[in-house]
This record gives sequence, C-alpha cells and structure tokens, in this order.
Amino acid sequence: MWLRPNDWYHPAVDALVEAVEAHRTPVAAAQRLGAARGSAGVGMGESLDDLSCLYRALERPVDVDAMRALAIGWAEGHESVPDHAVVRDPGTGLPTAEYLGERLREAYGQAERDGTSATETFCLVVLDVALDDLDAWRRMARSATVGRTLGQVFGDGYPMAVLADGIYVVLCPRGQGTPQLAGTLRRVVEKNAEILGLAGAMRRPTRVWVEQLPAAHTDAVELLGQLGR
Repeated sequence: MWLRPNDWYHPAVDALVEAVEAHRTPVAAAQRLGAARGSAGVGMGESLDDLSCLYRALERPVDVDAMRALAIGWAEGHESVPDHAVVRDPGTGLPTAEYLGERLREAYGQAERDGTSATETFCLVVLDVALDDLDAWRRMARSATVGRTLGQVFGDGYPMAVLADGIYVVLCPRGQGTPQLAGTLRRVVEKNAEILGLAGAMRRPTRVWVEQLPAAHTDAVELLGQLGR
C-alpha cells in the first residue's frame, strides 16, 4: 500500500508510463517524477518503488538511467522544500543517530527498572555497505534501497538509524536468533541490490555483524559515533 495514496498521481506518471511502453527514453519523465515526489515529501524509497513496480508490471529489467534520473530529480525536489524535520534521514526514511541515542536511553532505563542491564537484553545489528567514489545518485538510490530493506527484514518495533553514508544500525533484543536475523539481512540487502541494478554500489560482500552494547548509555552513544566513522 502506498503510504500517501492521494499524492500518488502526477502528470509525470503518465509521461513515464508512455515512454517505457513505447520504448522511448524515460529519463526526462523519470526526473520530473522524482522532482514531484521529492517536493511532495515522499521518501526516496517510495519513489524508487514507483519506478521498480512499473518495470515489474511490464516484466522488464529496471532501467538504470531512469533510476539515476529519478534520484537526481528527487534530490532537486527535496532541496526545494524548506524546514525538513531532522528526526529522519530523508534518503533512507530511517531515524537519525541522535534519535536512536534517545531510544537507547529508554532501553537502558527500562533495563535498570527491570533489574537487568541493557548489555544483557539488547544488542546492535550493524550493516556496512559503504563504498568510496560513488556518484550522488547511486548513493541516494543505495540509501533508499537499504532503508526499505531494513523495514522489510525487521518490521515495526525495532529502533534503527543511519549512522553515516552506507552504515546502518538496528537495536535488537539479544537472543539466540539474532545472528540468524543478521544473516537474513545480508542476503536480502544483496538480493534487492541485484534486482535494482545497484550491486556495484554496495560493498561486497556486505558486512553485517552483532555489536554488544556497553554498560552505560553514554558509552553506547559514543559507540554509535565510532561505528559511523
């Protein structure tokens, strides 16, 4: 389900569909659609979903040039809107590291009230797909893809954040199933990247690991900063 159905339609949708069906270059229409989505406050992930769904419906591989154009248009449209909220990263749709730091504060407080420690009950799953020397549109497309993938794998209820370009973290209950969940994340990230033609924009093999939380909240916030460097 599209998150904001009333905002879905734009004339660029028709132009894009017509171009793809007629085997004409879809670049201009894709850039117009990206700009419309960005200025409307739609996330990059949903915008890419628009494009990939079209190509899936037509049983064709996603056009990388169209994806690039959509990403460029989205950035232009997003930058034209003032006063963006800082709670979420616009490219991934994920919360910021600062927001996760507050969620960590809650986790440490809850553990103390329960007579346990956050070190025993929680851990961090860290995902690193960072690569140097990527152009801007591939960074944006990669960020959107990873943000959507994290939502697919973990669903609601798992605090997560983007720490830096290509580095992401999820706060998880500490348990025997966590390493398997991390392995699932790696496989789904790599599969989605291949489907969207972004395998070359991600570190291979993808790095995913489980990080133990330190004893104190202040040290946990410092750990987030270290992981993002």
